[in-house]
Amino acid sequence: MIDMPDITGLLSMLALGAALGFFGGLFGIGGGIIAIPFLGIVCGMEQAMAQGTSLAMMVPILLVGWWRYNRRHPISWRTALPIGILASATTWLVAGLATGLNPGLLRTVFSIFLVLLAGRMLIRSRQPGAEAGSGRCSLRWMPMVGILGGACMGLLGVGGGLVATPIFTAGFGQRQTVAQSLSLALVTPAAIVALISYGGARHVDWAVGLPLALGGLATVSAGVALAHRLPERTMRNAFAWMILATASWLLLKAALRA
Repeated sequence: MIDMPDITGLLSMLALGAALGFFGGLFGIGGGIIAIPFLGIVCGMEQAMAQGTSLAMMVPILLVGWWRYNRRHPISWRTALPIGILASATTWLVAGLATGLNPGLLRTVFSIFLVLLAGRMLIRSRQPGAEAGSGRCSLRWMPMVGILGGACMGLLGVGGGLVATPIFTAGFGQRQTVAQSLSLALVTPAAIVALISYGGARHVDWAVGLPLALGGLATVSAGVALAHRLPERTMRNAFAWMILATASWLLLKAALRA
């Protein structure tokens, strides 16, 4: 017989997964950028374990999100495949390094990444038409974005899509929705590779990750549907302030510990 604390914990993980799946679908990400700080702060996981566990949640959510976005904004395999292959290869190489890093150092790197990301998002949100760049780069260089996105996925377990989407829009002149579909083509295979790497290093708590994934699968489609109705700038600003607050708290916590 399962005792009450176990039931309560399971329901809590399902509810959290549902919230992360919804916001992951809304913003075109896997929800890891929210899950990793939560698992580290609330559940007390070390950074590498939090990243690996979040990947167990992210992979199913990303697969469903990619399918839903691709139905609305189809991307040809000739375009998506090179991006995914380069991202996966880079993720595999960098993840092997990340699993052996000091947890405190990894948490600091992750926090600084969030601060820079949020700052860039807020600055760009104040530039009219910034997301609809004319595209100064040749489309033949588009697969190279997979290297940068894969490096973020391997090192941080998250962030590949958040880095890639602005590059696809400002650098290659892609519409925001198409850029999100391209980013999912990058992040999804990279997340699978990262999960295999973190799992092989025993940095995945499956008892937490699987309930998060189940909860997320129930709501990711609703998030994708809502993403096509709400004002894009409002969502970007709200998300940027949220990750900036999260990063500030992580840096403050590290300073207090020191």
